[in-house]
Amino acid sequence: MELFGTDGVRGLAGGKLNAFTVMRLAMAAGVHFRKKAKTNRILVGKDTRRSGYMIENALVSGLTAVGYDVVQIGPMPTPAIAFLTENMRCDAGIMITASHNPFYDNGIKFFDALGTKLDQADEEKIEALFANPEEIEEHFATKKAIGQSKRIDDVIGRYIVLIKNSFPRELSLTGMRIVVDCANGAAYQVAPTVFQELGAEVIVLGNKPDGFNINTNCGAMHPELLAEKVIETRADVGIALDGDADRLVLVDERGEVVDGDKLLGALAVYLKSHNKLANSKAVVTVMSNQGLAEYLGRHGITLYRSDVGDKHVLEVMKREGANFGGEQSGHVIFSDFAKTGDGLVSALQAFAYIIESNQRASKAFDVFELYPQEQKNLEISVKRPLDEIDGVAELFAKIESLGMRHLVRYSGTENVMRILLEGKEKKTLHAMMNETVAFFKEALV
Repeated sequence: MELFGTDGVRGLAGGKLNAFTVMRLAMAAGVHFRKKAKTNRILVGKDTRRSGYMIENALVSGLTAVGYDVVQIGPMPTPAIAFLTENMRCDAGIMITASHNPFYDNGIKFFDALGTKLDQADEEKIEALFANPEEIEEHFATKKAIGQSKRIDDVIGRYIVLIKNSFPRELSLTGMRIVVDCANGAAYQVAPTVFQELGAEVIVLGNKPDGFNINTNCGAMHPELLAEKVIETRADVGIALDGDADRLVLVDERGEVVDGDKLLGALAVYLKSHNKLANSKAVVTVMSNQGLAEYLGRHGITLYRSDVGDKHVLEVMKREGANFGGEQSGHVIFSDFAKTGDGLVSALQAFAYIIESNQRASKAFDVFELYPQEQKNLEISVKRPLDEIDGVAELFAKIESLGMRHLVRYSGTENVMRILLEGKEKKTLHAMMNETVAFFKEALV
């Protein structure tokens, strides 16, 4: 597909994602959703990027042009859109965000009536409609059939109640000092409110969005300032969200970032200890460390791996009857509480674990040893199918003969190849990474 990537549509605002493209995409999506329409309403939310105004208005124009009514709720986290789409009985939900990307990018994520991200089959149908303007024109509304839009500003309370209810009622955050970096993004109002209402002393960073500072030297992609603040204020823990708050990065009391796989491992075992891990199963992606797999195995937890992307994690969770999964990048899914990765739900579960374990965060999450890994992002000029590259089979065979695990894939949103190698010996691993990068540079750059 040309439009959709690993997580919706994403690109340079005003470039790939210009007003014409967005309006046409909205029309195509509206035509698609109308086939199963029940309420004739679509929910639209956004993060704090300046370009969100342009994209929001283009979406509204496109959706109303094919007869849909639109409910606009302004800046809200992506998981809030997933929840509110179902809670408000809408036919679909749309989130305008480029997640952790810089301010100049933007994107569009679609949710069905149940608040679930669209699968590839639905994305392909929307893209096919997008490529067929004549079919779209057949669905243009006229007279009283043209849709309308309205803005609602008071739905934040519904989401706050949902988040607070995910935290065990018998526990309290009273006595905890927490530093929260909102990334100048969609959770800048929600996150501090949730933690304060549960009793925590909250020190807030990144809560002054100006349309251009989202993710800029802050949030999940840049936890350095958060780490410094945790040490400076002697906080118990710090959390960093990304621009749309579906990702969590945890910093312990020493100012050190908790590894994402260790976070997943500790939380999976915590759930099982409370008989809340469905079928003793957990789902991670192919990126997760083998050390995590071995740790969960020692605790009687069966691990499944999915493709990269939280929607792929959720697909495997549904197939295997699991209620917990995530990515080492910080997308953690507690499907008992959320339809997608939710940084706030994840944070509250991590806090509950810290409280109940009666340990400092640095000790609570240091639960197993990681296998050495190296990751490289290689900018490329063309995305050739891997099996068409001469010598690639021999390269992978050599990596495997050294007892290493490899994952080589193209980014769904950029001209980038992502390379991951994992093994037991750092020196050999590093040498093999250099050889792998050199091979693909010659083949693709």
